[in-house]
Amino acid sequence: TPGLLLLDMHHAWTGFYASRSGLKALARRASALLYAGESMFTRHVLLAPHPHLDPAWGLQQLQQLRWAVSEVQHHDAITGTHVPTVGDMFVEHLSTGMQGVHTLMASIIQDRSPAQQDACVLLTLRVSQVEDEACSLSAGPEPQGRFAVVYNPLAWTITTIITLTVDFPSVSITDESGRPVPAQVQRSKETPSAYDLHVLTTIPGLSYRHYSIRPRRSSQEGTGEPEPSVAKTMQFGGRLRTRGGQVGQSLVPVVNDCYIVFLDLDTNLMHSIWERRSNQKVYMTQQFMEYHANSDVWKLPVSDNYVFAPNGRAEPAWEAVRMEIVAGPLVTEIRQDFYRELNDSQATFAIYSRLAHGPQGSDGELLCHRIEQEYRVGPLELSREAILRTSTNLNTGRVLYSDNNGYQMQRRPYRKYKNNTSARNYYPMVQSAFIQDRRSRLVLLSEQAHGVSSQGNGQVEVMLHRRLVNNDPANIIADLTLNDTSVVHPVFWLLLGPRNLTSGLRQRSGLALQHRPVVMLREMSETARRGSGFKLQEAVTLPSSIHLQILSIPGWKYSSNHTEHLRTLQKDRNRSAKADLRRVLLRLQHLYEVEQDPVLSQPVTVNLQSVLRGLGSVVSMEERSLTGTWNVSEMHRWTWSTRDPPRHRGSDALKKRMEGKKKSSSSQPPPPPGGPEVTIYPKEIRTFFIHFQE
Repeated sequence: TPGLLLLDMHHAWTGFYASRSGLKALARRASALLYAGESMFTRHVLLAPHPHLDPAWGLQQLQQLRWAVSEVQHHDAITGTHVPTVGDMFVEHLSTGMQGVHTLMASIIQDRSPAQQDACVLLTLRVSQVEDEACSLSAGPEPQGRFAVVYNPLAWTITTIITLTVDFPSVSITDESGRPVPAQVQRSKETPSAYDLHVLTTIPGLSYRHYSIRPRRSSQEGTGEPEPSVAKTMQFGGRLRTRGGQVGQSLVPVVNDCYIVFLDLDTNLMHSIWERRSNQKVYMTQQFMEYHANSDVWKLPVSDNYVFAPNGRAEPAWEAVRMEIVAGPLVTEIRQDFYRELNDSQATFAIYSRLAHGPQGSDGELLCHRIEQEYRVGPLELSREAILRTSTNLNTGRVLYSDNNGYQMQRRPYRKYKNNTSARNYYPMVQSAFIQDRRSRLVLLSEQAHGVSSQGNGQVEVMLHRRLVNNDPANIIADLTLNDTSVVHPVFWLLLGPRNLTSGLRQRSGLALQHRPVVMLREMSETARRGSGFKLQEAVTLPSSIHLQILSIPGWKYSSNHTEHLRTLQKDRNRSAKADLRRVLLRLQHLYEVEQDPVLSQPVTVNLQSVLRGLGSVVSMEERSLTGTWNVSEMHRWTWSTRDPPRHRGSDALKKRMEGKKKSSSSQPPPPPGGPEVTIYPKEIRTFFIHFQE
């Protein structure tokens, strides 16, 4: 009706950016697991003998997770706008698919080292959180130790810190050569009876590292064998939320090679961050706040799965905060627990901030220049929408930048409206957002999708969780409610510094957060103690501005005839996957915009035969459409009339390539001696079929 249409003009469908935060996190973790499983399976099938692994079965496991990840991208799935029973179905499909890929990864590790048995897989997609309790390192009555196999799914060398949970504080950890490894032990933040074991590792692209982890026995003491450092804990009493008065009179610094984070002992909150390279100090504080929502549909508007319609401005959601600092040689962790009341036994909110003390130089650049934060949010009270607001002294003019599609950043100026201004200034944050002034930029990188806004100068807030009910008859009949009582654990990386520094780090850091190393644990048998038995493989390394977007063996036959292609997909969906195991789907992406960075924004020429030498011998290649369905020589692209000549994303280069292909035969010749070279232009994505020698 006209009345409802007029009312809807004042609604803001920005609530679904954060609805069902737990499902959004699970979907992203499943996507990351699929990415890692595809490349691990591909390089194993191409190179190694696989006596214990049936490739057709492996493809089925990957295909099952592909379908689940695709299904949850539905517009009423990832958005959180579905009924609870349908949400349970999405979770079941994702969980089943992930378990299948876990099993596949364990089989690959068994093939690589047949002497080892019963691998279980852990994903370090959330630092310090072990997702499978059976894979934690338990001392038990007869502790034997474990092998940890760590796989890097990115095509760059990474230096990072992996975290395992152990039941004993005294351990011995060595690498594949028997050398001691830098490590740190501290009490677990979530489970006081357990310990977090932080391990510093450097892993080449698409490669493995292997570690032996053993409990240290009393007989080993005094032998001089190195053991992990034990972190020291400093505890600070509870502080009530201040409503005025003096703050910032007593500061405690937490230092690494890139930042000094100052904590205010008057409030137990962050006070400021000094970025050491630029010698710039930014005042910054963080706190949890909540928007209160109306639950009575007869007192419009109401917040629901789709709509964000707060009653007013966000209010602080806590009255007291306790803090402790856990300091060690590898990681310093700041633990802040926020309580609705000082005497509450359980904190509703928490921030766990980590600064790493990694190696100097380019290998440790991404590790040093991030402040990792894990939040704990929930369970919320009814009709609450929880945010984390970060307030700084940056003169931003309430201008925010966020990635509306996970591919490019978009400027989001604050706008005033007659109705629902707060909600209408919320925007999607698929992975990243930032605020800036002339001197500094603060970047937020997220492990999952959220809603983001800048409601004040120098502020950025992220909606982390929602719990809503209303008495709308249509919602009640359909059971379309958002009575989400879960506790969520979103993870963010914060980057702070001048624009030229953060611009170069943001894209690679975002991918490093999304695709963290996969950790697989195995029982340590008597035979295994004499050596891991793992075979070394050559790394696959791309230039730092090029991302390996996909490396997989498709589980179906491709056809340039679209109707035939769809028929093949439907026919093979429920049958054993039939695939050419020597043909690999490869997709490369240039991460940077034109003129974004003087070095990283340049076109990059890659010799695919040389880069992929670690996978085998390339015998031919053909360029395909983005999905791999079409041969680019057979495609007819539409052209558009524009006011200005095209200058971005390699448009001119693409035109020249297409003109060259039209003059040549439609069949793809084998690569010339020395290997095929391809040039990737800024923000360009190119897809290939690579054929490897038997």
